[in-house]
Amino acid sequence: MKNVFALLFALFAAVLTPAAMALEKISVAAAADLKFCMDEMVATFKKSHAGAEVEVSYGSSGNFTTQIRQGAPFDFFFSADIDYPRQLAQEGLAAQPPVMYALGRIVLWSATLDATKLTLADLERPNITKIAIANPQHAPYGKRAEEALRASKLWDKLQSKLVFGENIAQTAQFAQSGSAQVGIIALSLALNPELAKKGGYYLIPTTLHQPLQQGFLITQHGKGNALAKTFADYIQSPVARAVMVRYGFVLPGEASGG
Repeated sequence: MKNVFALLFALFAAVLTPAAMALEKISVAAAADLKFCMDEMVATFKKSHAGAEVEVSYGSSGNFTTQIRQGAPFDFFFSADIDYPRQLAQEGLAAQPPVMYALGRIVLWSATLDATKLTLADLERPNITKIAIANPQHAPYGKRAEEALRASKLWDKLQSKLVFGENIAQTAQFAQSGSAQVGIIALSLALNPELAKKGGYYLIPTTLHQPLQQGFLITQHGKGNALAKTFADYIQSPVARAVMVRYGFVLPGEASGG
């Protein structure tokens, strides 16, 4: 009888273990502006959820949207532009309506110049020959950079100077490495200690571009994944929101600061 119970337990465990393990892991697609902020939030989340595995991939929101449409197995999607999650929801690829979690900001940043003394008008200076921005075709931060330059009547004048990053993290790398003298990057990246120690930044006025309304959703692939729901609750908790504020994100309903 003892052996029978042991056999039944082994069979029961064999059936349940894969499902249980699946619920303890989520795959997250996150906009590149979240790199340092998300790394910190995930580390904090894991401390209070032993055994949880959160695998994060960083890139451009537009590219991730295309990948999810093509069946990429992401459970969670954090976009730098909530319009992308809204599109996926309309197409039936979301397990729930998108949630706006923050507003992003764009800044001028440089590893070689004092960006605190720069404005967009200074980008015409002859000693500034390369300006890095994210590709506006699929990166929301690049699109807002384009809008700001157009509003300042600089877009056409600066075409020969522009260097396009695949996403906002690569754009920051261009500026950090000196491949470009100046970059229009996410405030969240400029506040990362590695960049912050090299200098300050110039905060580009929000009046020059559309709001960077950032949103997340649980995808259809993540539907029924209990850990995805738990992580969604955590992202909206005071602990996670405090991390976002430290990285320069404006929380929904709060003033943007200009």
